[in-house]
Amino acid sequence: MKTSIRLCHWLPRIICILSILFVSMFALDVFELKLTFWQKMIALLMHLIPSLILLALLIIAWKWEYVGGILFIIIGIGISPFVFNMNYNMNHSFWLSLGIILAITFPFVVVGILFVTCHFIKKKNQKKGLKSSNA
Repeated sequence: MKTSIRLCHWLPRIICILSILFVSMFALDVFELKLTFWQKMIALLMHLIPSLILLALLIIAWKWEYVGGILFIIIGIGISPFVFNMNYNMNHSFWLSLGIILAITFPFVVVGILFVTCHFIKKKNQKKGLKSSNA
């Protein structure tokens, strides 16, 4: 496997894993609450639902890059207005809310674009391999 294909294969996966870990860190705030151990575990599980959904999307994208890439783009763009509104209502700052969007949802749009791009690059290289082996 060429270096460019290897990079194309692993870059979206690594960025996606790091982005999911970043989103998962927000679930750790449940440990600051004055709850019993089991209440904290249930709250942690509830807060990790978005990360589990993103992990399921990563598994889909790992197997089917094109489908997973499209799903990541849709999720990243689709959830942005909700995240923006929620943050704008809390802090009343357009620029801070925009920065939060860039930190939370934009990486998933980038990951989706990378998955789709890699799909087509790999497809193109497979066609070149078939043409050169038939010649």
